Amino acid sequence: MTKKISIDPITRLEGHGKIEIFLDDSGNVKNAYLQVPELRGFEQFCIDRPVEELPRITPRICGVCPMAHHMASTKTVDAVYHVKPTPTAVKLRNLVYDAYIMEDHLLHFFFLGGPDFVVTPSAPPEERNILGVISKVGLETGKKVIETRKKIREIVIHLSGRIIHPVSGLPGGVSKGLIEEKRIEFLKYAEDALAFAKETLQIFNDIVLKNDKYLDLIVGDIYKHKTYYMGLVDEKNKVNFYDGKIRVVDPNGKELVKFEAKDYLEHIAEHVEPWSYMKFPFLKAIGWNGFIDGKDSGVYRVAPLARLNASDGMATAIAQAEYEKMYDALGGKPAHNTLAFHWARLIEVMYAAEHMFELLKDKGITSDDIRNIPTEVPDEGIGVVEAARGTLFHHYKTDENGIITAVNLIVATVGNAAAMSMSIAKAAQYLIKDGEVNDGLLNMVEMAFRAYDPCLACATHSLPGQMPLEVNIHNSKNEVVKTIRR
Repeated sequence: MTKKISIDPITRLEGHGKIEIFLDDSGNVKNAYLQVPELRGFEQFCIDRPVEELPRITPRICGVCPMAHHMASTKTVDAVYHVKPTPTAVKLRNLVYDAYIMEDHLLHFFFLGGPDFVVTPSAPPEERNILGVISKVGLETGKKVIETRKKIREIVIHLSGRIIHPVSGLPGGVSKGLIEEKRIEFLKYAEDALAFAKETLQIFNDIVLKNDKYLDLIVGDIYKHKTYYMGLVDEKNKVNFYDGKIRVVDPNGKELVKFEAKDYLEHIAEHVEPWSYMKFPFLKAIGWNGFIDGKDSGVYRVAPLARLNASDGMATAIAQAEYEKMYDALGGKPAHNTLAFHWARLIEVMYAAEHMFELLKDKGITSDDIRNIPTEVPDEGIGVVEAARGTLFHHYKTDENGIITAVNLIVATVGNAAAMSMSIAKAAQYLIKDGEVNDGLLNMVEMAFRAYDPCLACATHSLPGQMPLEVNIHNSKNEVVKTIRR
């Protein structure tokens, strides 16, 4: 009987990873691990560079969510120079950030996570993709997915220079404003995006929530963990992607702490394991007690469901109604159902669309007062935003000339690193019995991490600063003639 099952590579995510499942003598799961074998060294790359370059360097960490790093970095540079952006600059930053969140969430639902529900978890692998989704929801809906993402990406491109590696963020503001003609054009885009957000929630309702099998999967124990939750909230404790305080609630929904970005090191520490390049952040007030659930565990979760759990609601009307509907269906707050991250993600799509529409109705967004020039000596700054994948921290230190001397990043995905490992292990233990395994069951194990929408390219670091390296040299017959290892 096999003692180990490998899912290598894992699929439908950004980055590279594998799952190793270890069986006992009875063929049941003893443990399972999410291993991340790639390494990104951006904290070191940034040393000795001018701090104002970092909003253009750090987006290279990831081509899927570069706007999150760009915005976190821009806010951090604001803090380094002790300068506040103008009100118009804040509106423009919020606009492009909402656009990023919406198009990223739509990407995940229709291309990455959605196929597991829309097509079914046990469908053949060649059908569990966007083409399989389109075959279920219809060609017209498929066209709307592409068209909606294209339009809201045009907002980002116009204001930020480009979609993959934006360049608009400056200390104290932004590099480009919005003229009235473009405001009117983008207002129509936002109106269309709002209509499609409603349609997407209806698709989720009709295909997922009206399917008893799927609903049982969402509310059942296979994909459930009672953890702490973290997210940015405004002064009314409503979800906010761009600014606010970081709020943490316990597994019963009681507020544990609410703190400003500058105080993050007082509340968060990082644990490492020898089998992964991901770090495992935990709450200092609780401590690291291993990969366990409950109030005695320092494990917390981030990203859509965590943001909603950590908040008291949404700041826009339709999103708030959907928020209430979700918690009514799941039995109240906080919801510990990992697969409900998909549902929460679509509620955030609605919020982003509504907020874009509100911002673009405001003619004040076309003011040319888009930057305050820094006058203070640079030193140290911390910036936080809510990336699509969770709370993202950037922390820079500079000399008096603004040259970087130290960088620390707690990337959104690592906030869920411990929880993803726990979710994979629990799903594997529930699903694999007596050594019996098939592609459908292994895909359901993958669903345990896919709900978090991880970005493993962003999330990997090495504590010693060096990674193992193996080079195989092949001859003309493709035979290995020499192996060099570090």
